[in-house]
Amino acid sequence: MPTRRDRFMTAAVRAASRAKQWAQAAVREADRLLQDAKQRAESEDRRRRLKQTLLKTGRVLKTAGRAALVAAVAAGIAAARHRRDAKKARKVVKRRKRG
Repeated sequence: MPTRRDRFMTAAVRAASRAKQWAQAAVREADRLLQDAKQRAESEDRRRRLKQTLLKTGRVLKTAGRAALVAAVAAGIAAARHRRDAKKARKVVKRRKRG
């Protein structure tokens, strides 16, 4: 028959091994949670950077669109002036021929 000391030691060893198992399970769970948190943070960071890039691209495209519009208007004005000036020059040449 085991002595009181033997029973106590057996119970203590059993409790310690059970505590160790729970501690290992807690460590695994903490690692999993940490990996999930890192992954979530990375994806949020990636999403934030992508959003910033898209906003910047949008601003660049707006500016380019405005510049294209201004260039088109300027080209139209220049073409109209050229036509007007060419027409005037033809009139001047006709007048000179008459005179």
